[in-house]
Amino acid sequence: MIYSHAMKAASVRHRLPVAGLAAAVILALAAVIVGVWRPWVPVPSSAPVGAAATGQEAVTIAPVPLLLPEHPTVLVFGDSWTYGSAATEPTLGYAYVLADLLDGETIVDGVRGSGYLKPGLDGPAFGDRIAALDPSLVPDLIILQGSINDRAQGEAGYRDAVTAAWDAMAAKYPEATIVILGPAPHELPVGTETARIDTDLGELAAARGWWYISPVAQDWITEQNYLSVIDVEVGRKHPSTDGHRYLAEKLAAALVELGGAPVTEAGGSETAPEQ
Repeated sequence: MIYSHAMKAASVRHRLPVAGLAAAVILALAAVIVGVWRPWVPVPSSAPVGAAATGQEAVTIAPVPLLLPEHPTVLVFGDSWTYGSAATEPTLGYAYVLADLLDGETIVDGVRGSGYLKPGLDGPAFGDRIAALDPSLVPDLIILQGSINDRAQGEAGYRDAVTAAWDAMAAKYPEATIVILGPAPHELPVGTETARIDTDLGELAAARGWWYISPVAQDWITEQNYLSVIDVEVGRKHPSTDGHRYLAEKLAAALVELGGAPVTEAGGSETAPEQ
């Protein structure tokens, strides 16, 4: 389902014996290596913000700083969290609230229960949904959110499905910047499959030079704030209205960190249901 939401609102001089010369060369090389490497100095990271750590080498392309116009148009595409589930009204969901925080317009396309592999309750999986998007839209930014809904689908074919979906989105809107917003935990501790999805998405985004925001790695939802963010009763482990506003604020702040999106102050087990 697609909705548009706009609100106002932000390096001695003498001859050395051969042995001495060799030693000098070795020392010089060592100095260069240490000067360049300096293992005690943190290496500037070109990895996407909050990308999950892995034990394997992954190809990483440094993303360019995120630059948005003064009043950006943002396509927010995702699952039920993007839909606005469990907010008192779907239009109080994080994707809608984000418009106010960025002083722009959000075009919201959220389908409950959907993922890269899994069809949703109100529409197909991500790939087919992307194919059906209006090609006349002109978003400045695309936020591609989620999803934990592929937890039960397993690892087989997952990265291929993600790659195909991202290729399709980039081809449809070649002028837009795409930021990947990983899955947020609906329950704690974070499940194994949710963590695997987070890792897969982070590595795939890094390989493209796309920014990746990981609510899991950045601890957006913790034991301390879990019950104030997630409605575990009527909302069936979806964000409450206050939880959606909190997520919108965290996302807006993360976008600012990526390079300058304008933002204003805001007011005020793997068995959970489909998101």
